Amino acid sequence: MSIVVNNLTKIYGKQLAVNNISFEIGTGEVVGFLGPNGAGKSTTMKMITGFIPPSEGGGSVCGIDFVEDSIEVRKIVGYLPEHNPLYLDMYVTEYLTFMAELSNIKPAKKSVEMAIDITNLGPERHKKIGMLSKGYRQRVGLAQALIHNPKVLILDEPTSGLDPNQVIDMRNVITQLGKEKTVMLSTHVMQEVEAMCSKVIIINGGQIIANDDIGLLKTNFSSFISILVEFSSAIDKSKILQIDGVTSAENKGGNSWKIQSNQAQLRQQISQFALSNNIEILELSTDKNSLEDIFRNLTTNVGHI
Repeated sequence: MSIVVNNLTKIYGKQLAVNNISFEIGTGEVVGFLGPNGAGKSTTMKMITGFIPPSEGGGSVCGIDFVEDSIEVRKIVGYLPEHNPLYLDMYVTEYLTFMAELSNIKPAKKSVEMAIDITNLGPERHKKIGMLSKGYRQRVGLAQALIHNPKVLILDEPTSGLDPNQVIDMRNVITQLGKEKTVMLSTHVMQEVEAMCSKVIIINGGQIIANDDIGLLKTNFSSFISILVEFSSAIDKSKILQIDGVTSAENKGGNSWKIQSNQAQLRQQISQFALSNNIEILELSTDKNSLEDIFRNLTTNVGHI
């Protein structure tokens, strides 16, 4: 296993940020680490990479204890934090050379060229970092994480703030890296997870609530129903949520709603609801469950798998 986490806990003062979590990530896997804001994702990643100590528990990266030997762990882990810290007055090549020398990499030039090539930074290499777009700054951060050719990559929101074209570029780079390295990444973009990852770990309120292959996770939620419905007139969300078994209702514009339920009879229940409220149904169709639907259901309702 590349990453092993055992009963990991982190407490800030009176706040329990991460609550006794355990999981494993196998060698060569690309795993999405998901959760709403404040769920404990970044804190967990910082503990695994040795940047902050846990309050309790521990684990290892490639067999090295990340609590007792955090310096050794950093030698084999490439880490891109959520808020990418860069020296904006340095040139791209200058910065990467500086980071290579800090890591005692010899020859530094070869490692710098490798990182620039992988992240497609060639056209921007002679610019100051402060002159770069957000997308290219993210690439510089990723290049820095790759400078020592790590076995494991831990990427915290690598596509945050990027435009659609930049997101695709970053996705392609990470997908390529995933062929050679173990990758653990956090993101709020479920489409990115489905495109890049084979497995997801979902954390909410500091606890692991799902840990499975994406395909198996969808199978486990095969009884979870999503309906797209358009009513003839406005209806209050609170009334929709009173339908038996309904777990969420999302307005899709106008009088159109996406309604989710754990009841197989949802279509009949919606029809009965419309009849009882003297509302006509203009359109009704079953919607295929996505990873985003499953994520919303798990993180807004009580439930574990």
